[in-house]
Amino acid sequence: MDKALPSSLQDASVATSRPSRPSYLRRLVLLVLFIYVALRSAYYLNWIESDKATVPLHASEISDKCRLLDVKPGPPPDFNQRAKSDRFVPGTPPTLIKNASIWTGRVDGLEVLQGDLLFDKGIIQQVGLVNAGLLAAYDNLRIVDAQGAWVSPGIVDLHSHIGLDPSPFFAGASDTNSHKGLILPWLRALDGLNTHNDAYKLSISGGVTTALVLPGSANAIGGQGIVIKLRPTKDKAPTGLLLENPYSTNGSEYDPSVSRRWKQMKHACGENPDRVYSGTRMDTIWAFRQAYEKARQIKVAQDDYCSKAVAGRWDGLGDFPEDLQWEALVDVLRGHVKVQTHCYETVDLDDLVRITNEFKFSIAAFHHAHETYLVPDTLKSAYGHPPAVALFATNARFKRESYRGSEFAPKILAENGLQVIMKSDHPVLDSRFLLYEAQQAHYYGLPANLALASVTTSPAIAMGMDHRVGYIKKGYDADIVLWDSHPLALGATPKQVWIDGIAQLDAPYSSPKPEASQHIPRTPDFDKEAEEAVEYVGLPPLEPTPSRARTVVFTNVSSVLIREEGSIREKFAAQSGAGVVVARDGRITCSGMAELCSDRVLDVDAEYVNLEGGAIAPGLVSYGSYLGLEEIRSEASTIDGYVLDPLRQIVPTIIGGDSAVINALDGLQYSTRDALIAYRAGVTTGITAPKSSGFLSGLSTVFSPGAKHKLEKGAVIQDVAALHFNVYYGGSPSVSTQITALRTLLLSEGKGPLAHWIGQVKKGKIPLVVDVESADAIASLIQLKRQVEAETSKPIKLTITGASEAHLLAKELNDASIGVVITAARPHPRSWQQRRILPGLPLSETNAVSVLLAHNVTVGLGVHESWMGATRDGTPHGCARPAVYLIAALETGGEISKADALALASINLETLLGVHVGDLESDLVATRGGDLLDSAGRLSGSFPRGVASWI
Repeated sequence: MDKALPSSLQDASVATSRPSRPSYLRRLVLLVLFIYVALRSAYYLNWIESDKATVPLHASEISDKCRLLDVKPGPPPDFNQRAKSDRFVPGTPPTLIKNASIWTGRVDGLEVLQGDLLFDKGIIQQVGLVNAGLLAAYDNLRIVDAQGAWVSPGIVDLHSHIGLDPSPFFAGASDTNSHKGLILPWLRALDGLNTHNDAYKLSISGGVTTALVLPGSANAIGGQGIVIKLRPTKDKAPTGLLLENPYSTNGSEYDPSVSRRWKQMKHACGENPDRVYSGTRMDTIWAFRQAYEKARQIKVAQDDYCSKAVAGRWDGLGDFPEDLQWEALVDVLRGHVKVQTHCYETVDLDDLVRITNEFKFSIAAFHHAHETYLVPDTLKSAYGHPPAVALFATNARFKRESYRGSEFAPKILAENGLQVIMKSDHPVLDSRFLLYEAQQAHYYGLPANLALASVTTSPAIAMGMDHRVGYIKKGYDADIVLWDSHPLALGATPKQVWIDGIAQLDAPYSSPKPEASQHIPRTPDFDKEAEEAVEYVGLPPLEPTPSRARTVVFTNVSSVLIREEGSIREKFAAQSGAGVVVARDGRITCSGMAELCSDRVLDVDAEYVNLEGGAIAPGLVSYGSYLGLEEIRSEASTIDGYVLDPLRQIVPTIIGGDSAVINALDGLQYSTRDALIAYRAGVTTGITAPKSSGFLSGLSTVFSPGAKHKLEKGAVIQDVAALHFNVYYGGSPSVSTQITALRTLLLSEGKGPLAHWIGQVKKGKIPLVVDVESADAIASLIQLKRQVEAETSKPIKLTITGASEAHLLAKELNDASIGVVITAARPHPRSWQQRRILPGLPLSETNAVSVLLAHNVTVGLGVHESWMGATRDGTPHGCARPAVYLIAALETGGEISKADALALASINLETLLGVHVGDLESDLVATRGGDLLDSAGRLSGSFPRGVASWI
C-alpha cells in the first residue's frame, strides 16, 4: 500500500482519470474541428496572399478599358450648352445675318423662319428673333443684310473621296483604294488625306461644308472613313480638318468615359470587289463572314476577360485580348461605328442585311443602292434599324448592277418611310454641285423638305454628326450658306459660305435671279412613272407611242420657239397660256389664239393635246458621249467597242491599215435605255463618233434616239457628219507627235479612206473635230489651222470639243473661225490639262460659255456620258436637257436669252458638227406644264421630221 496518500484520495484520483465516454467524444470532435478550421484558415489566408500577388500593376488601366467598352458614341449631354466650338479660331468676328428666310432643317425640314441669325465663337447663338441687348454687347459685329434671301445649313456630303482622289489627278497622290486584300478594316482614310487639292475650294463654293471621306470600293471592307470640314486650317495638316477626331488621345480634348466619338467604316459588295479580286459574290460574302467571325471571337474574349477583371479574378487572365488590325471591326459589333455600305443590287442588299442579323450590327446607310426602291422591306429587316439610302439622282446604267436605277427612287423610298440622302461620290460627281442632286430628286417627286434634308440633316444623322451640323439651331456649328435663290431652284448659287463661323468666299461674285427663283419650284406629277418603275422591276417600257393622226392640235400653249435662219426665235407667246398650235405631218401650220387657227383644223380625225400652259420648241441635240454605241458601259458585250489607234497599234490591212477610217454608223445600237430616256427628255438628234482611247476616232453619224432600228424611216438622219481626232496627254505618243500627225495628214496627198476624208475636210465639206482640253494644245491647233489654210489657200472647218481651257484663247479662236463644244458646262479640274478652268459664280464673275460668246465664238454644249441625257441640266458635266443653259444664262445676269440657251443645245451643235438640217420647223418637241427651261415642264411628245409620237 502506498503511504503517500490516504486511501480515500487514492480512490478519487483513480476516478477522475477515467472520464465518461460522452465527454471524451465531445472533446475529440472539438479538437478535430479546431484543427480543420485552423488548416482552412491558413489555406484561405495563403490563397488570398497568393491571389494578391498576381494582380497586375496596370489593373486600373484594364478596368478603365473594360468600362469604356460599354460607353456609347455620341455627344456629351451638355454639348449644345458649350460656350464656343472646339474648332473656333480666335479672332473670328461675330456675324449677324439679318432679314433672311431661314430653312432650319427642324420639324422634318418644314420650319422656315423669317428673321435673323447670329453666330459667334464658331457656333450659332440665336435664330429668328435676336436679342437686341446681346447685339449691343458686340463692338466688332459683322452684319450681312440678306434682303429676304434664303439661308440654309451647310451642305453635308455623306460619300466623298475628296483629298484621297486628287484634283487635278496625279498618279502619285491617288490614295482611294488599296489592292492589298479583300478585307482591310485596319486602313484609315486619314492616312491618305491630302490637303493639296483644288476640289476643297470649289466644293465650298457650292455650299459644301462637311464631308465623310471614305476609302474606295475595291475591297469588301476597305477601311475607316473620316468626317472633315472643308475649310483650310492654320496647321495646314489633314488632322486639322477632322470633325470630332475619333483617334484623338488628347484627354483634354474630350472625355471618352462620358461619350465616344463615332468611327466610320466602308463596306462594299457586288461588282467592284468581285472584279478587283477575280472573285464572285459568294467569295465576297464569305470574306465578310470570316472577318466578322474573327471580330466576334475577339469581342467574346474581351467580354469574358472583362467580366473576370471587374470581379477581381486576375489569376491566369494574362493580357487584354486585342488586335490592332481587327479593333475597328470589333468596334462595329459593339455599336461604335457607322457602317457605310456600297451596294447596288437586290442580291447584294439582301446578303448584307443577312450578315447584319447574323453578327448583330447595324448599317448606317446603303450607298449607290440603285435597287433599294424595289426592296424597301428588305432594308427594314436589317438589324437594329433600317439603313438610310444614299443615292445619285439620275446617274445609272453605267454598269450592270446600276442598270435598274430609277430617277424616281428617292420619291419611292421616302414614301416607304426610308431616309433618303443624295451624295456625290466625289469626284464621280463634283461635290460642288451636290445640291443639284437634291434639285433633281425634287423634280422627280421627292418632297421639297426631304430634298433639302437629303443634303443637310439626313446625311448628318447617318454619319452621327446631327448634334452639331445639318441644322440651324442654337448651339450648333456655324456652318451656314446664304443663297442667291431658293436652294431647290436650278442654278442656286451661294453668295457666301461660313464654316465654323468663318466666311470662306473672298469677294464672291453674284448675279441677280428672277423672282420665280426665290420660291420652291413647281414640279410635274410623276406618280404613274414611279408606279411603273416598281411594277416593271426597274425596267418600265420607254418606247414612244406613235400619234394616231396626221393633224395634232395643241391647246393651252404658252409659247412657240422655232428655228429660223441659223437661230432660234420666238414665234408666238400667250400671256394667259391660251394659245393654239396646229401641226400637220410634224410641221406647224398655225400658231396663235384659238380663233386664228380654227380654219386650219380640217382633219376631222385631228388629235387634241392640252399642254396645260406648256410650250413647243426645237428638239435637242446630244453630243459628247457614246449614246447609240453602248448600253452598259462596263459590259463589253453591250458596247460597240474601241477603234484601233494607228499611232499606238498595228491596224490590220483587212480594214485598210493605217488609212482605215471607222464610221460610227456601222456600230449604232437602237432602243438602248439611255437613248430612249434622252428622247423622253426632248433629245431628237444624237451625234456620236466611234469610241476611241487614242488619236484617231473616225466618222461621226447622226441618228434619232427614239427609233427602233437603223432601217426605220428617219432612224439615220445623216450617215457622216464630221471627221474626229483626239489630242491627249499621257506620255506616249506625245502631244507634239499627235499635232505632227495631223499636220502631215492635212498637208500631204495620201491614198486610202483616211486621205479621202481628209480631202473632204480640206474642201470644207465636213468639219475636222478635235477633242482637246488644254489651252496649250488648242493654241497649237490654231497655229496648225493657219498653216494649212496658208499653204492650201482654202479655209477648213475646225471645231474644238472638250475645251475646258478654251476661254483662255477666246479672241484667238474667233480670229481663226474655230467653234467650240464644251462638254463640261460646269467644269472641274479632273486632269492637269483642265486645271485652268473658269469656275463661274461665285468664284469668277463669268463662265467659259459667256466669255466665248462675248468674243463671237460659236459655242455648243454637250455631255460626256450617255446617262446625262436624262438629267435636268446635267451639271456638273453638261447635258442634253437644257436647263443647264438656263443656268448659263442666269450666271451671266440674263445676257443669254432662252432662245439662245436652247441654241447652245441644238442648232449650234448641228452647225459645229456638220449636221445639215433642211426643214427648219419639222424637228419639234412639246412640253406640258412649262417649257424645256422650266422645272414645272415635262415632255409631252416629239415630232421630229414629220413623225409625231407621245411620251
